[in-house]
Amino acid sequence: MENYVITISKDKGVHHFEVGEYAHHDEAKCKFRVFENGVYVASFEPDAHDFLHICQNPGAIDEEILHLLADQIEKHHPHGKFDNPQKHIL
Repeated sequence: MENYVITISKDKGVHHFEVGEYAHHDEAKCKFRVFENGVYVASFEPDAHDFLHICQNPGAIDEEILHLLADQIEKHHPHGKFDNPQKHIL
């Protein structure tokens, strides 16, 4: 899947994130990597119910912004289809 851009606005600040999804996701790595201005700043992984959680935050991005971003990534996948290996564990 190609990377896509998501813009998040909060308190007059605007962030333009590029989201990359890794189709061959395994539990040792995060499924979604997020870049801002070409720099890796965060990653997310889906739980067993396909809700995204912060996996890493090396860019020290405000968690509220990351939660808004997770909501937008989930909307980008309207059926919650993340090809999530954790679903098979239940």
